[in-house]
Amino acid sequence: MEYRRCGNSGLKLPAVSLGLWHNFGHIDRLENARNILRVAFDQGITHFDLANNYGPPAGSAEENFGKIFRDDFIPYRDELIISSKAGWGMWPGPYGDWGSKKYLVASLDQSLKRMGLDYVDIFYHHRPDPETPLEETMATLDLMVRQGKALYVGISSYHPTEATKAIKILKELGTPCLIHQPKYSMFDRWVEDGLLDVLKTNGVGCIPFSPLAQGLLTNKYLSGIPADSRASSHRGNGAIDEDQVSDDKISKVRMLNEIAVARGQNLAQMALAWILKNKNITSVLIGVSKPEQVLDSIRCLENYSFSDDELKRINKILQ
Repeated sequence: MEYRRCGNSGLKLPAVSLGLWHNFGHIDRLENARNILRVAFDQGITHFDLANNYGPPAGSAEENFGKIFRDDFIPYRDELIISSKAGWGMWPGPYGDWGSKKYLVASLDQSLKRMGLDYVDIFYHHRPDPETPLEETMATLDLMVRQGKALYVGISSYHPTEATKAIKILKELGTPCLIHQPKYSMFDRWVEDGLLDVLKTNGVGCIPFSPLAQGLLTNKYLSGIPADSRASSHRGNGAIDEDQVSDDKISKVRMLNEIAVARGQNLAQMALAWILKNKNITSVLIGVSKPEQVLDSIRCLENYSFSDDELKRINKILQ
């Protein structure tokens, strides 16, 4: 495993981190989740990324992780980076969503209880809140660190202007923004329009999620939509809908796959490598449904250099 320094901080993250967004809820097999985590850790993936609402149902991924942590990982706590987030709807009423101090404090307390932890290594605000003053949200992240409930804080899905303001506030409070977690893949490149520059300038790390476009950038869709894909299951839980898997997208996937094969990689490995080619990317979050996919994904680290010709061909396909 390769480890990369997170922005200007002293923290290093594995180049490949494991996200528990899918396949770790109560609707999933606990033993499979346990095997995924164990294989990941054995391969040097020291960072496990959660959120309060991961499941389904919401909260169940943290509960299941807590069980596995208690049984398997307690001796290795100091070798792990565990992150969680709050910012999406978690419980009914006006205090279970967005970015108020009331919500974030309560949510992190609940997350720590579910996981059986004294602290998380990274606590994120999961998405910008258009109504709560940014100063209140960032001051709450600062409070979490001062209370010892989080070692570092980050933001997720903030656009460049919002991120710039949040980073400035946190710096003034004395709790630097460690990292930003944006959605980023070959099919979703919005971060290239200013955000990556903001993070580089301010010494903030970057850890993209959905780098495989919810499975679209894998061999799974080369022949259309398979029955066991995310386009046909887990609907309403962040999975892609069938209408997003257009003939045009499938055509692009096939052309990208030809480049991957020529590089000695499968499509998923190339899609991950394409993100990691940028040294300003700290880590990339993978989501898997079986242990074998962990082993397959980390092979992206065997080659994340691209020739100018390869990059031109990829950009032409994506345009």
